[in-house]
Amino acid sequence: MRILPFLFPRYTWHKSKAEKVIYLTFDDGPIPGVTEWVLDILAQHQIKATFFCIGDNIRKHPTVFQRILKENHQVGNHTFHHLKGWHTPLEEYIANMQQCQQEIEKHLKQPVRLFRPPYGKIKKSQGKFLLDAGYEVIMWTLITKDYDAKLSPQACLNRTLKRVKPGSIIVFHDSLKAEKNMKYTLPLLIKHLKEKGYSFALL
Repeated sequence: MRILPFLFPRYTWHKSKAEKVIYLTFDDGPIPGVTEWVLDILAQHQIKATFFCIGDNIRKHPTVFQRILKENHQVGNHTFHHLKGWHTPLEEYIANMQQCQQEIEKHLKQPVRLFRPPYGKIKKSQGKFLLDAGYEVIMWTLITKDYDAKLSPQACLNRTLKRVKPGSIIVFHDSLKAEKNMKYTLPLLIKHLKEKGYSFALL
């Protein structure tokens, strides 16, 4: 993973390392219950985060998506059907991304220019199209692996705390699959980082 930022320098892998600022991001929502729990925790700590949303989930759960917007969080495009770029032709991938964009813009009357490829898997041709179209392709510094059923909640927290550093873009998942580990790790991570003097910001 460490070599990837050097191979793909036009993608965003981290923010400035000069200040103790962390960027929390959540993939694959909005999902009733799970996303709402995340929003409650963020509100409790007065933190803003970025939600990379699947277009079909926005379509199915518009009220949850509207709450994300109402509470002034940031949103990004995560394709309409959570496509794996490596296995998807360019035209199909872009059409799916644009379908998600249209779903987002039904609720948010301004362009969204943040994009995260599902699984982090994106062909050079797909990335070039997005960058040339004015999107910022957001990857990550640290993925929590909260979705990994083989990883205990404590192990999820420990690996995250071990890897976090100033400027980190951290990936959680507001999904049913990740719910157990995410619900354990997120509040403890926030508490730990606050005690260490970190603040939180939008991308």
